[in-house]
Amino acid sequence: MRGAVLHAPGDVRVEDRPDPTIEKPTDAVIRLAATCVCGSDLWPYRGIEDVAGPAPMGHEYVGVVEEVGNEVRDIRPGQFVVGSFFASDNTCEICRAGYQPSCPHAEIMGTLGAQAEHLRVPLADGTLVATPDTPSPDLLPSLLAASDVLGTGWFGAVAAEAGPGKTVAVVGDGAVGLLGVLAAKQLGAERIIAMSRHESRQQLARHFGATDIVTERGDEGVARIKDMTNGFGAHSVIEAVGTQESMMQAIDSTRPGGHVGYVGVSHDVSLPGLPLFFSHVHLHGGPAPVRRFLPELIDLITRREIDPGRVFDLTLPLDEAAEGYRAMDERRAIKTLLTP
Repeated sequence: MRGAVLHAPGDVRVEDRPDPTIEKPTDAVIRLAATCVCGSDLWPYRGIEDVAGPAPMGHEYVGVVEEVGNEVRDIRPGQFVVGSFFASDNTCEICRAGYQPSCPHAEIMGTLGAQAEHLRVPLADGTLVATPDTPSPDLLPSLLAASDVLGTGWFGAVAAEAGPGKTVAVVGDGAVGLLGVLAAKQLGAERIIAMSRHESRQQLARHFGATDIVTERGDEGVARIKDMTNGFGAHSVIEAVGTQESMMQAIDSTRPGGHVGYVGVSHDVSLPGLPLFFSHVHLHGGPAPVRRFLPELIDLITRREIDPGRVFDLTLPLDEAAEGYRAMDERRAIKTLLTP
């Protein structure tokens, strides 16, 4: 099969890879209907994360089940499925508590390479969720978004305790931040402030429910948020970048007693103990438990109540994956959808 492989920073090639097969009795193999490039894929692409030799890429996926292992009970060939970027058994007490990425049997799907024509999915019964029927093609982008960026933005909003009567600020205007705006709106937030300097992203944020746009960053951004909230800061802040500056901007924009939901993949972030101690700010986040939210998100999408697929502003055939990476790296695209 064809699949995207990162050989070195800036060097993505689509080449022949071995067809996936059932390796464990709990596996499934799916034929991918759509996959995509994630903002987190740009960290190794830019050389910020090490690449140990040629590495298959991609962890977001939707498709049709072709084969299952003999211990798979709930997922059947022919079903259209959406999966999380972490495989999990979804039966242990950690999974039942809603934290599937910390399942003792969890596997990172990115190591298997979902930017391809086919994909082996471990722990299929726990990882995959079937749609009610075969979705129409126009729903594929939104269902694909549910595999990661929608579920991650949703977790950011839930972790930040966004809800009725709350002012929510969102740090980061990539796909996760934009879908954090959508999630905050769905959860009933009264005011949603998107922090963005890019007009096209500002427009999409407003489409998803942002009531205000703040273009300032860092200390200036914090000051602007406080000016808008009677000097207190937002009740809820979603951090969707993962840098030192974005994390401190999120914490400092939060009022005492407020909540930060941090879902940006952390890179060289360190927190100052004493200021954090006196801030009375709650911090919660980490790898999003997408599997927790998938049934609800699939339902909202198939009933056409939300349209998260709008974050895909570039669609390319799989063989042009390298251009998809370049476009996102150069901020010519928010998110690239790849069609196998």
